Amino acid sequence: MRPPAFWWTSPAHPGWAAHLLSPLSWIYAAATARRVRATGWRTPVPVLCCGNIGVGGTGKTPLGLDLAQRAIARGRRPAFLSRGYGGKLPAGTKVDPQRHTAREAGDEPLLLARVAPCYVGADRAISARRAISDGIDCLVMDDGFQNPTLHQDLSLVVVDGAVGFGNGRVLPAGPLREPVAAGLARAGGVVVMGADQRGMATSIKNGPPCYTATLQQKADAVPRDRPVIAFAGIGRPDKFFDGLASIGIIPLRCVAFADHHPYTLTDCRRLLALAAQQDACLVTTEKDAVRLPPNVRMQVVTAGLQLAWGTPAMPDHILDLWLGRTDA
Repeated sequence: MRPPAFWWTSPAHPGWAAHLLSPLSWIYAAATARRVRATGWRTPVPVLCCGNIGVGGTGKTPLGLDLAQRAIARGRRPAFLSRGYGGKLPAGTKVDPQRHTAREAGDEPLLLARVAPCYVGADRAISARRAISDGIDCLVMDDGFQNPTLHQDLSLVVVDGAVGFGNGRVLPAGPLREPVAAGLARAGGVVVMGADQRGMATSIKNGPPCYTATLQQKADAVPRDRPVIAFAGIGRPDKFFDGLASIGIIPLRCVAFADHHPYTLTDCRRLLALAAQQDACLVTTEKDAVRLPPNVRMQVVTAGLQLAWGTPAMPDHILDLWLGRTDA
């Protein structure tokens, strides 16, 4: 399901649909507030959460990957904890990219496991215990800011600079899982991804520290002498299409799917037929590629992302806050 357009309108003019759905939003917000009041297990190792207040893709996974790689460079042994959206593996399962599929583990865990061990399950405490028993000395939660099963030593709220917090309303009247003020009160920092078109840095100046970063499209493998058909099933597919355009790759056609879309045989045949008709190259994201059947994946070019920080000092400051816990 794709989010409705009114979610991304100005907070000053959220629209009639948002007003009508407000009573349901109050119920949702109350349920979230009750859930986050629970006390989670405090692990013997430091826990970093890369989460968000709203729904949809903001860049949490690239952020987590970047910080985990930097922790490894410092000699640490991190592991990822992921819900494994759409997956079917038992809680606490360690993901094996050579054996597990996206339908079993979810798409993000397969990407995360390329960098460091990744354990899946909604109960992050179960996954954390398994990771620690395997010798892990620090943990990165990929999403889970509102998950109460594990104490978070440092929580980073990731915000897409293009849309900010949308219309500022809680689900279903808007894209938020909880009110902004409630979320920021628990956060140890905010990471604004991309150009700050909504003035996030100014609006939260009295809140937690604000960091800035951009996601730069990498498309070295994309041929420049053939037409391109781009497709994506992520939180905001337009971000991928715009990213390609920003490096001079203008797709002949863009095909958008819902976030975490499970590609069927019919989908794959349609995409391959479109490419054949135009003698075009199919291009997609890393997250989408792991959801394709292996024989189709071989016929698709994958374009990745590279995270660039606003200043070199930002990630080091975050690492110091995360890994500096005295009992780690």
